[in-house]
Amino acid sequence: MNSQQSIYEALGEEKIKSIVQNFYRNVENSDGLRKLYPEDLAPAEERLFLFLIHVFGGPHTYLEQRGHPMLRKRHFQWPIDSEMRNSWLNCMLSALDKVEMETEIKEAMQGYFVKVANHMINQ
Repeated sequence: MNSQQSIYEALGEEKIKSIVQNFYRNVENSDGLRKLYPEDLAPAEERLFLFLIHVFGGPHTYLEQRGHPMLRKRHFQWPIDSEMRNSWLNCMLSALDKVEMETEIKEAMQGYFVKVANHMINQ
């Protein structure tokens, strides 16, 4: 990734889509996380895909469709303690591990997800 290139530009939508798909496969196998989602994960998968495209420098479709992310507010209805944070983060970091990318990009994404996961704790 060059210094002027966003993560979105460096990875492309297909790799971001793969990360999201891998994440939700992991969620399906996580007792703690799976119960937080409706039976059909497809809508959540689409929202996360659009959100990550936005966050990592791509088109702002997420903002246009859903407004400002307000992550804590949108997720406050669920009790998120350090155990839930760890489950979510393990699913996401494992999803990253399954997609080939430059170390610099992976580390930047890991850093972002750790920061977000810590921010979401509400218990």
